[in-house]
Amino acid sequence: MKRKLFFKFFSATAIVFIVFLTLMMMIMTVFYGKYLSDSKYASLRRSCDSVVDYYGKDPDSTVTYATRRKIFFIINNLSHVSENNLFVTDSNGYITVCDCDDWFRNNGRCEHTATSISPKLLKSAEKSGGEITDLGFFSEPRYVASEKITDIDGNEIGIVVASSPISDLATLFESIGKIYLFSAIIPLIVVFVALYIITNRLTKPLKLMSTAAKAMATGDFSKRIPVTTNDEIGDLAESFNDMTDSLSRLESMRKSFIADVSHELKTPMTTIGGFIDGIIDGTIEPDKQTYYLTLVSGEVKRLSRMVQSMLSLARIESEEFILKPARFDFKETVLNVVLSQEQRIESGNIEIIGLDTFDTVIVNADEDLIHRVVYNLVDNAVKFTDSGGQIIFKLNFDSSKLLFSISNTGKGISANDLPYVFERFYKSDKSRSANKNSTGLGLYLAKTIIKKHGGSISVKSKENELTTFSFTLPIG
Repeated sequence: MKRKLFFKFFSATAIVFIVFLTLMMMIMTVFYGKYLSDSKYASLRRSCDSVVDYYGKDPDSTVTYATRRKIFFIINNLSHVSENNLFVTDSNGYITVCDCDDWFRNNGRCEHTATSISPKLLKSAEKSGGEITDLGFFSEPRYVASEKITDIDGNEIGIVVASSPISDLATLFESIGKIYLFSAIIPLIVVFVALYIITNRLTKPLKLMSTAAKAMATGDFSKRIPVTTNDEIGDLAESFNDMTDSLSRLESMRKSFIADVSHELKTPMTTIGGFIDGIIDGTIEPDKQTYYLTLVSGEVKRLSRMVQSMLSLARIESEEFILKPARFDFKETVLNVVLSQEQRIESGNIEIIGLDTFDTVIVNADEDLIHRVVYNLVDNAVKFTDSGGQIIFKLNFDSSKLLFSISNTGKGISANDLPYVFERFYKSDKSRSANKNSTGLGLYLAKTIIKKHGGSISVKSKENELTTFSFTLPIG
């Protein structure tokens, strides 16, 4: 089973957070442990220094039991105050004074006085860092610090040893760990709840997109993604909705195009088949056969034009297509197209304006393709200009490009249809009469050709007044 993105993101973030907390606790433990160790050694050394300072005032304190009792009271009090154990040894490491109560009760004898501490260990414990050792008679390792005692002449007469069990620090660390753990529980709960909410909020649009994409695969384009954030996820949701709208519109146009083409092909094919069958079976009399064959010829030519339009579009859109530029007069192309429509213009009583102002403009482009663009625009203008209306031509140019526009009076294009008139298969008015039907490819073909030449094409329309198509073309 696939792991959901939500759990992947949530788990990864949670693991990173936990690892971060663990590392932070380990680092704090190391530094705090160093701090506590240094503090403990400093405490042991202060105890040693207090005893050494007393010896400096009374150098004969190690001579008799009576004078050593004074030292006992000092180290006994220090051990209770600092919670450290203190001993005084001779220069060979034998304990002569101990802080335990048995030493006082037994007149200077206890379980420790018969014990000798390694002089090498005592020397090592004199260093600032101290030592960790059981001193040979304790059951657990201890922090140990020592300080030598000297007489007036500087001769070593003994050593003060202070120690403290490591278990005390271990207990302290355990307490600190519990405090840290309990103090981190509430922030951890808050963080995980916040992380859950944030992760769910981030992944929810992706889940919706996945559901919508699966629905689109089955032909359902009705689902949309709610845009709730102004960030990359919001931008993605908007783009997804735009894509869905485009696909929905394209699917609708595809179905409409198939229906239109099927109808357009069916009508002439039925007509052609009926006339030919009538000639073959004798239903149509011989003297009328020429008339009906002429109708058949017209329908065949109409089918040819339709197929040729679709083939031309496929050829121009292919990656292998290459323009064939040549120098020609753009004004002559426009005039030739208008002349080819002369009969339709006259029958519609249409007034042509602006052609007499055109100047010669030599362009370097694919003449056949530009002729098709102009023809499509002029054909549309004538087709949708009401009887007695006007078609207005304009041509401006400079050293780099020309601007050509053609306007016609008539019904115009609605504001809802205007953004889509250059899309393939799009037909804004499904109710137009049969002589105005089209495959919906002409304007898309014109846009494709102009873009191939590095130009641009646009449309403006005010309903029931004027519709204007314009395009720019590099003179090149």
